[in-house]
Amino acid sequence: MSNQMVAMILAGGKGTRLKALTAKVAKPAVSYGGKYRIIDFPLSNCANSGIRNVGVLTQYESSELNQYVGNGEKWGFNGVRSSASVLSPKQTEEGSSWYRGTADAIYENLDWLERMDPEYVLILSGDHIYSCTYNEMLAKHISSKADCTISVFPVPMEEAPRFGILVTDQNDNITQFQEKPKKPVSNLASMGIYIFTYKVLRDYLIRDAKEDTEHDFGKNIIPDMMEDKRKLIAYTYHGYWKDVGTIASLHEANMDLLCNDKTGEDIYSIFGKNRILSEDMHSAPQFIGPKADVKDSLINQGAQIYGKVNHCVISGNVLIEEGANCYNDVIMPGAVIQKGAHVENAIIGPDTLIETNSKVNVGGEEIELIVNKKAARL
Repeated sequence: MSNQMVAMILAGGKGTRLKALTAKVAKPAVSYGGKYRIIDFPLSNCANSGIRNVGVLTQYESSELNQYVGNGEKWGFNGVRSSASVLSPKQTEEGSSWYRGTADAIYENLDWLERMDPEYVLILSGDHIYSCTYNEMLAKHISSKADCTISVFPVPMEEAPRFGILVTDQNDNITQFQEKPKKPVSNLASMGIYIFTYKVLRDYLIRDAKEDTEHDFGKNIIPDMMEDKRKLIAYTYHGYWKDVGTIASLHEANMDLLCNDKTGEDIYSIFGKNRILSEDMHSAPQFIGPKADVKDSLINQGAQIYGKVNHCVISGNVLIEEGANCYNDVIMPGAVIQKGAHVENAIIGPDTLIETNSKVNVGGEEIELIVNKKAARL
């Protein structure tokens, strides 16, 4: 694909609804599935699409995310004609300031885009779980001679107010756009995936930067293009997609990795079509002790299981001691569940210690998040 299209991944949000998980780390760097970080998905999708140059726009608590992305070697972006560039807010003689919105983040990096000199720009959210390639979407953008193509996903009507909502005609032309409406007129949700013809995007970003707006794609750029009668096309995505913006949705997305009793399918069978690349942990294989009881769970390398585990996603370097009981849990890297502890319907954060004989959310229906750093000192 060369530089016909470059990608820019918006990875600077605070992710406040994930509570303590994002207190010291950017949301795209949060662990998922025992072996991934959320940012692995858009970066792998770009690599699988043949995109050679990617900009990752970071901001909030970005040090760990910046280090993780590095030069893009994990996803194959460290070649002679490819790159992954971490693009943080610039520091000048006048000082530095945070990106004012999603559109401003792209505007502030127009110099990077000018150096790339693309025909098209793919803009992605860095905090969604899905596996795809963007080639068909680009082909539709080109064939329809669109100024902007937006990937959409049908959602239940009761969830529609959480998203940007689009209305289309029979030819997929976008005729109406609502940003998180209280009374949605459609269930076609924007996935936060845009392909713009670069020259058109540049003009709108420059215009928006001069105006008193929220500098946001959903609130400003897309409505401005609609008002100007620009050609906007919808591309409907069919596949697994999850916005993991809350504790409950992050837990659900992890549980989706386990086998579905009704269909016999798991999300790995879907991911298998397009490999999701991640950091190699360089740790020993998982160890299941002789008295352990493990059912319907995903146990990743480096984990040591001596207790009872049922319907859990267990990350690397987790220790579950003999006599511990875990049910319907997501246990993140480095956590320790000591003997006699009973944990249900919970996300246990990285390096968290659940002490001997503790009871966590036993009988609770809502998902509980437990985060401390005690295990890091063991």
